[in-house]
Amino acid sequence: MKRIFVLLITPAIIATNVFAQDSTIIIPLWKNGAPGFEKLKDEPEMAKDWWVRNINNPSITVYLPPKEIATGAAVVICPGGGFLNIVYNGEGKAPAEFFNKIGVAAFVLKYRLFRMENSPYKEENPKQDIFRAMRLIKSRAKEFNIDTSRLGVMGFSAGGEVAGWVSYRYKENHLASNDAIDKLSARPSFQILIYPGPLAVPDSVYTDAPPTFMLAANGDDCCSEPLIKLVQMHRKSKVPVEMHLYEKGAHAFNMGTRSEFITLKTWPQRMADWMTDNGWLKK
Repeated sequence: MKRIFVLLITPAIIATNVFAQDSTIIIPLWKNGAPGFEKLKDEPEMAKDWWVRNINNPSITVYLPPKEIATGAAVVICPGGGFLNIVYNGEGKAPAEFFNKIGVAAFVLKYRLFRMENSPYKEENPKQDIFRAMRLIKSRAKEFNIDTSRLGVMGFSAGGEVAGWVSYRYKENHLASNDAIDKLSARPSFQILIYPGPLAVPDSVYTDAPPTFMLAANGDDCCSEPLIKLVQMHRKSKVPVEMHLYEKGAHAFNMGTRSEFITLKTWPQRMADWMTDNGWLKK
């Protein structure tokens, strides 16, 4: 039934997009491939078990909630992987399915990986990808029945760095192209950072930066300290922030289902509570 639902509500998309195996839709960020790298767009991705790599045609994969529970809210999800991989299932598909259950549309971003061996990309390229993704989704909001004033961004680990780039640097352009889509604002309405990497931390936080939910385990050597720095910067700029720093656990617990700790198993509910309290889930 889910495949039938998607086909019925998105007739304008069918001719130009590729359907994924799990009844979702994959939309390239640029029709002809990433600007400057068009010749690489048809190189196949590599995928095995938990990871995807060799991203040469950056894209968003669309997960829509059932119409009867859709709230109009939406989130762009940036999985982690150290810019070597995309942790697609645990940090992309799993959170997308969680959001769908609470009425939120989800768009999983496959961004370019500048730390892969022999990668032709630089740090600027995934910045271009997340900025383009935010603008592209806003340009097609009516097709997906979403409210652009409730379009946020979420990132895990390195994906938290990607999310942080667009949340804290949205006044910058990071354009790879210059079309009508690129004229839209890339600013998210809210931000969710799950054990974000240190590149997420800016020099300062704009006073109109998005309200932010942050979460990590204190035993995470890599990615708990960014939360401490960010919460202090948010408080200085008076930007709303909620932080959860759990006593137990380390890095990469994903949506918590594999963790032995109850606090980590249930952390997604804390995120849903925060979204509810801030009005993001109102129909």
